[in-house]
Amino acid sequence: MNLTVKTYPNNPAPKLTYDVLIENQQDGGVSATVVGLPDLKGFGVTKEEAIKKLIQIFQKRKLEIVTLEIEPPQTEHPWMKFAGMHKDNPLFAEVLEYIEAERSQMDLQNETML
Repeated sequence: MNLTVKTYPNNPAPKLTYDVLIENQQDGGVSATVVGLPDLKGFGVTKEEAIKKLIQIFQKRKLEIVTLEIEPPQTEHPWMKFAGMHKDNPLFAEVLEYIEAERSQMDLQNETML
């Protein structure tokens, strides 16, 4: 399996967008949580303050986001085990001739219908 990690050493990483769940708390405050990352949560008196604190928490943790490209293991195509299995069969040529004759007959029928 091949694994490639993409990082952005000299260039700034592309901006990322996150879905944030805003919840009004029973004490009158507001919480902002990154969806999928429940440990990233900011609290404030207003929605804007909770989001601002969430961004500060996110930046303080010095998180690094990398992109992984993983190549699946190379496997043989499932039909390959059948490739050439009839090459030594003495009737194979006869079968091919039969198929070709049937196709030719079908082509003629289709042409006469047009």
